[in-house]
Formats: sequence, C-alpha cells, structure tokens
Amino acid sequence: MNNNFHYKSNLNDIFFNLFDFFKIQDNILTNKKYSHIDKNIIKEMLNNINILAKEKIANSFVDGDRTELKLNNGTVMLPTSIKKSMDAYYEGNWNLLNIPQNLGGIEAPNSLNWAAFEMIVGANPSVALYLFGSIVVNLINECGTEKQKNIFIKKMIQDKWGATMVLTESESGSDVGAGKTQAIHIKDDIYHIKGTKRFITNGDYNNTKNIIHMVLARPKNAIQGIKGLSLFIVPKIWINEDLTYGKRNGVFCTNIEKKMGIHASATCELTFGAKTPAKGFLLGNIHNGIKQMFKLIEQARMAVGIKSMSTLSTAYLNALAFTKERIQGIDLTSIFNKTVNKVNIIKHPDIRRMLMMQKSYAEGMRVLCMYCNHIHDLQIIETDITKSTQYKKILNLLLPLIKGYNSEESYHILNMSLQCFGGSGYLSDYPIEQYIRDQKIDSLYEGTTHIQSLDLLFRKIIKDNKHAFNIIINNIQHTYNNKIFKDHLSIEYKILQNAHNCILEIFNIITNQIGESLYYAGLHANNILKSLSELIIGWLLIKQGETSCALLKNNKCKHTPFYQGKIFSAQFYCRNVLPNINCIKNIILNNNLDIMNLSDNSF
Repeated sequence: MNNNFHYKSNLNDIFFNLFDFFKIQDNILTNKKYSHIDKNIIKEMLNNINILAKEKIANSFVDGDRTELKLNNGTVMLPTSIKKSMDAYYEGNWNLLNIPQNLGGIEAPNSLNWAAFEMIVGANPSVALYLFGSIVVNLINECGTEKQKNIFIKKMIQDKWGATMVLTESESGSDVGAGKTQAIHIKDDIYHIKGTKRFITNGDYNNTKNIIHMVLARPKNAIQGIKGLSLFIVPKIWINEDLTYGKRNGVFCTNIEKKMGIHASATCELTFGAKTPAKGFLLGNIHNGIKQMFKLIEQARMAVGIKSMSTLSTAYLNALAFTKERIQGIDLTSIFNKTVNKVNIIKHPDIRRMLMMQKSYAEGMRVLCMYCNHIHDLQIIETDITKSTQYKKILNLLLPLIKGYNSEESYHILNMSLQCFGGSGYLSDYPIEQYIRDQKIDSLYEGTTHIQSLDLLFRKIIKDNKHAFNIIINNIQHTYNNKIFKDHLSIEYKILQNAHNCILEIFNIITNQIGESLYYAGLHANNILKSLSELIIGWLLIKQGETSCALLKNNKCKHTPFYQGKIFSAQFYCRNVLPNINCIKNIILNNNLDIMNLSDNSF
C-alpha cells in the first residue's frame, strides 16, 4: 500500500475546535498553570506531531498488520518497523506531553494531549496502544507511596517504560469481580501475585527496558466481588533497592491472541507466578483496587473513543481524495445522453451523500471528544468546589457516550468509506479494509457498548439525579430558543428542539418502565446512549455552525469553503440523523417484555 493512500489528518478542524470554537487561548491558556504554553506553541506542536504521524508512525501501518508477532521465551518480538515508529515518538519526547512539570514533563492541557493522540492513533493504532507508560506514571504519582514514586517514576519517564492494565481473566470476562488471581502478602507493601490474565493489550514486547503491569488481584481473606480486589504494581524486570535493574520477575506472556485486526498490538495471556514468584507492590499500600484502576479505565475509554473517531476521519479523507480522482459514469441528469463525458464520482448524488455523512459524523465525534476534554480542562483549573464538582459530573456523563457511540457508529459509517472506493476498497491496496478490521475492536475494548450504556443510565444519570444531564439539556434548550443565526440554521433549530423533546419523553418512558422491571433498561439502554449522543453531537455541530456563521459574517476567516462546510455538516447531521431519535422513542414506547418470556429453544 502506498502511504499516499493512508493517514490523512484534519488539522484545520482540530485548530477550529481548539481556537475558534472552545477558544482555549482565552479560557484555559490564561491560567497560570499553563503560562508556559500559548496558541502559537500549540500550533507548532500539533504541526510537528502531524508530520511525525504521517511520516514515521504511519510508515509501519501496513507492515505491522502483515508481519506476525513472535513469542520467544515469554517475550513478544515486534516487527522492526513498529519499533522504529515507537522510537520516533520517544525521540521527540512526546511522551512528556501529559507529565507534570515537576517530574520533567510538559504538562499540557487535556485538549492538546488528546488532539495529539488523535493523530498518532489515526496514523497507527497499534503503535499508539504501546504508548501507555505516561498514563501509569500519572497514576503512580497520584496514588503511590513516596517509596513507590521513588522507585518507579523517574526511571519510567527517562527509560520510556511500557505499561499495561491487567484486569480480565478467562472465566470472568467482563465480570471483573469474579477474578481469581491471588495476592499473597510477603512483607510491607510487597506481595506475590499468582494467576493468569488474558486479553492484555501490549502485555509484553521487546522495545522497552521494562513494563509495569497494573494488576487487579485478590488478597487472602478479602471479600468476594469487585470490592475485594486490590491493585498492584508488577514490573517485568524487578528494580533493586539501589534503583538498578534486577532479575526478570515471574510474569510471562504465555500466548499471543490471534485477532481480526490491530495485528501489531500484542494481545497477551499473562501468567503470574507459575515458575518463579511474580512480585508486586500494593499501590499506595491501600486496598482500593477498583477505584484506582478506574483512573486508568477512564483514560483508556477516552483513547478508544478517539481512536474510532480518528479512524473514521482518515477513512473519510481517503474516500474524499479517491472520489475526486476516480472517473466513472456520467452525470445523472445526462443519463440518456451517451455522448457526454464521464465524471469524477464525487459528482454522483449518492457518493456526495455518503461523503457528507462521513464528514458530519467524524466532525461530530471530534467535537464531542473535544467538548469532554475542554470540560476536563475547566475542571482542573476551577477553584470553586461546587463548579469543579459540576464539571466532573458532566465529564463522567460524556465519557460513556464517547466510548460507546464513537466505537459503534464509526464501524457503521466506515462501510460508507468502503462503498466510495467500490470494489477497490475491499483490496489491501487501499487502507479501508484494514481500518475496518482495526476499528471493530473498539466496541469491545474497555467494556462493551452495553456496559457503557448501563453505566450511562444507572450511574451517570439516575444515580446523579439527572444533575449533569439537566445541565446539558438546559444548554441545548438555550441554543434553540435563542436562534442566533436563524437565517442559516432555522430548520436545524427546529429539528434540535424536536429531538430535545423526544429525549425528555424517552427518559420519562424509561423511568416508568424501569419501575416495572429492570429488564427494560437492559433492552433499551443502548438506544438511550445512541439517542443522547446524537442529540449532544447535533447541538455541538449547530454551535459550531453558529461560530462559522459569525466568522464568515465578520470576514475573519481565510478559508471560506472550510467554514461553509462546517455549516453544512451541522445542517446535514441534524436533518439526516436527529430524526432517528423520534424513531427510538417509538421503539422504546411500543416494546414490551415478551422477548424475556420466550423459550430459549425458540431462538
């Protein structure tokens, strides 16, 4: 595959989100916490990461997919191309972006961190998934004891260690609380870990001096279930008391899973303590495992949602380039005139429909992610506890939408990218077929879509007494009531209002149904996540349409077609997607529990 047909970034839209829409230069970068960063620095950083992504990270995209990973004495051997891509990332010190300044990092805002990640993960998701070490540095820095920080943090940063999240076991699956991996206390905060975990992303590889495994295990006499689990720091290579590298610890990769996609990402079975003891430190020397692990899970869920969005974005831009070049068929209005010239397929109505569907979804998912990270930035700098708590609740509500909606809908819309290529898209000559294979895992990673949906419904809405939900709903109502640019978006304001009212009806219906039986939540939670996501995305796209209208009106934009495209994205998404919320309302209203009473033999 020619890399000209692979990663294509959308820096224009990233900059639009950061500086035109969320205006981080006015409300985030003005805080003294970020006095070392300004708009020009961010633009320069993202331009450099864009070059890195296209030239160094994307170079291993095909080779990593086609080259089988090898297992040698419990160590995963990576393709040379993948190692070169990782090395290029670390040579640029990009791992320091989200590390605090007092640890030698850049300490950039979340908005910048995740904008950079979008380009890296879009260029090569397998490479991006190996770059988890800095996330674990921040966890140990937040939750670890002083001794643990002294042992691990400096070496993790300087020697660019890898890191993993180790939750899943063969018998327990998503039921993490059923895990049987044991933690046997030795002395102080040191334990021996014994058990086998599976589906561990990048559980081992040969391009780092060490790997830190963050392992959930159950200490002796701990209660059963999820609350009985503790979190342990288990290094691949033990670190001696004088902070030198010691012997290989008793954790080994015992199998590499064979997968549909992301072939260069080693999905491992890890066995702890089979031949030699697997020693680990109890994180923070307190038994608070699942709460600590969720700090990583939340980061991973954001990463998965951005991975899906970025894959869709580059697929769309590849499809767009292809349809502008590919000549086939004549204009539909001249179909009976066989003498006219054939046209580029972008001139065909259905191709334009599919391109705009891809564009509006990709931009909608991007602004949803950026909205969440902007809220996170506001929460970090907020000094008022009440407002900070409010931001945190909104952040919590948005996260299952980003992970669940982006991962589900990207897969469906990617099929439109494939359609734009026709039969050529099914060939490995073009990247679309690999995009689809690499992206499909996202709806399963870090909790399936239904797990996200139940989390949204019960924890983020009902348990919160709709506090964050109502804040967003009221903001949406404020938008369609004010109709700032009714000459350009009048129909969209009306559609948004109808969708808003449908969401309120949906929650009234489901609240009554849940009072009758929790089965209704199980049957409809996915549709609730989908409809709420689409309402919020539609609202954000309209707000972006308003921003674009203002810039065009004031002649403050150099790229008029770009801003016109932003307005049309809002119009298209609202007119073609938001009406589905009414359909979902009717589905929820008209269904019953008959399916739960059906004999298993009738399926």
